[in-house]
Amino acid sequence: MKFLVLLLQSVWLIASTLHLSASSNPARLNPLIATDSASSSIAGFLFNSLVKYDESGQKIIGDLAESYRFVTPTLIEFKLRRSVKWHDGKPFTAQDVLFTYNLIKSPTTITPYASDFRVIKKVSVVDDYTVRVTYEKPYFKALEIWMMGIVPHHILKNEKDIMGSSFNTAPVGTGPYILKKLEFSKQIVLEANPNYFEHRPKIQKIIFHVIADPMTRFLMLKSGQIDVDSLEPMQFERQLDKAFHQRFTTLELPSHSYTYLGFNLRLKKFQDPKVREALSLAINREALIDVLFLKHGKVCTGPFLPGSKGFNNHVKAPEHNLEKAKRLLKAAGYDAMHPLEFEIATSNSNAIRPYAAEILQRQLLDIGVKVTLRVMEWQAFLNTVVAPRKFDAVLLGWSLSLSPDPYALWHSESDVPGGFNLVGYRSDITDKLIEKMENSTDAETITSLQRQIFAQITGDNPYLFLVIPNQINVYNRSIKGVKPTLNGIWEDYIDWEKK
Repeated sequence: MKFLVLLLQSVWLIASTLHLSASSNPARLNPLIATDSASSSIAGFLFNSLVKYDESGQKIIGDLAESYRFVTPTLIEFKLRRSVKWHDGKPFTAQDVLFTYNLIKSPTTITPYASDFRVIKKVSVVDDYTVRVTYEKPYFKALEIWMMGIVPHHILKNEKDIMGSSFNTAPVGTGPYILKKLEFSKQIVLEANPNYFEHRPKIQKIIFHVIADPMTRFLMLKSGQIDVDSLEPMQFERQLDKAFHQRFTTLELPSHSYTYLGFNLRLKKFQDPKVREALSLAINREALIDVLFLKHGKVCTGPFLPGSKGFNNHVKAPEHNLEKAKRLLKAAGYDAMHPLEFEIATSNSNAIRPYAAEILQRQLLDIGVKVTLRVMEWQAFLNTVVAPRKFDAVLLGWSLSLSPDPYALWHSESDVPGGFNLVGYRSDITDKLIEKMENSTDAETITSLQRQIFAQITGDNPYLFLVIPNQINVYNRSIKGVKPTLNGIWEDYIDWEKK
């Protein structure tokens, strides 16, 4: 009888294990400094924020905060949940919120969130479960900035080097899952948090399989070794059989992301706007969508996504005009005898980008531009190319919310180590528009300014905005409780069951 019970428990554990994939090793599982996609996605299971968006993606609701209220236009009071515990059993309190804020503001912490918190005057602990945040002025994202993970004061209070802390590979959060195993280049294992404040997740275990090769990931998905993933259009259109569709459900949505070619504007060759415009006119974006995405996508026209309030539908995609591109290059001093030459660097962690780079290389050759390519493993690319800004041009993508803060990507002050202004874009006009927008709390004014920012950035061509791909999500039909929304399939994943 005892053997039978153990056998049934074993079967249940296998059935309630969700298998996912990661294209690279997570660099740091600390939510404040997790900037790569693997780290960010895994940390999302381990940590909570004060507030979050509801399933519509429009309304802000509490997470670690039970409620919030604006006492004045520059003062927010958060009431915290009293039932939250850290993974080690210690209670979550207002001290953790204050500590997280101080850590973000510390000059020794290299975090992209620092710019979001620049307008906060002070964070005050009223009692163990009440926090007040005072802003220097009204701020359009006063609530949204608290959507990053909160970290534990009792564990990190004496940490001298947060960037090199052991916490980054052995994190303790408040989230629905607890990190149990971290095997680089192999597996990351998470187990359900039995004390999670909403309720214990119904799926007992999540295993991330670290697989750098896209084809290997695809084959594991097809064989049922991966339960949830996204597909490239070529895979979806031409490499699936009837058995796959019987095993998996498909949901296709416009992604909240875009692909871009970013120029290092610190280099003289890219500082002439005629050069950047010529390169833009030489690229046939529709051809990229047809060849790479088999029509599963649309042309990206600027820095904010369709559906967001800041999207400017008066800005159209650049025309494909080779003759005008050649004239602009010649006016900038480049011709057949003295061609423009540069390198495009990208990573192979995304299956499509190396092919996209090859197409761009061929298209730019049509106007006499000589492009070389460098394709690298993600961590090497991040550490030796992106972080130190050692590139001519990078082929990358951004994932955005429907209410992004342009300061982080486009303001001159974000051109700093650890900042997201990777290309070194500096524009007095854009800076002033961003600052004016951020100081407003009027919805119509914010929308108008965002659309002006959209037009200004697009006209400056610091990036060539290329494609908004569709996201083709697939998940095993054995998973029950999936609720597809505008934001994808991960809403209420703690209620998923795997039969």
